[in-house]
Amino acid sequence: MATTYLKRQKEMKRLEKQREKAERRAQRKLASRQQKELQAEGSSPADNEASKISPAGPSGLAPQI
Repeated sequence: MATTYLKRQKEMKRLEKQREKAERRAQRKLASRQQKELQAEGSSPADNEASKISPAGPSGLAPQI
């Protein structure tokens, strides 16, 4: 009867590891999605317009000193 108990414990450990692994996989997948969304937001047209502004200012003329 002791072997049955040990087998059950072993199976419970296996199932627990499987659940933990699935959870880690889901977390990685979610983090990957969030990162892709941030990158997609970073390449929006509004950001592209802001990157075209020169350091001299929006008028394109350098400040005279």
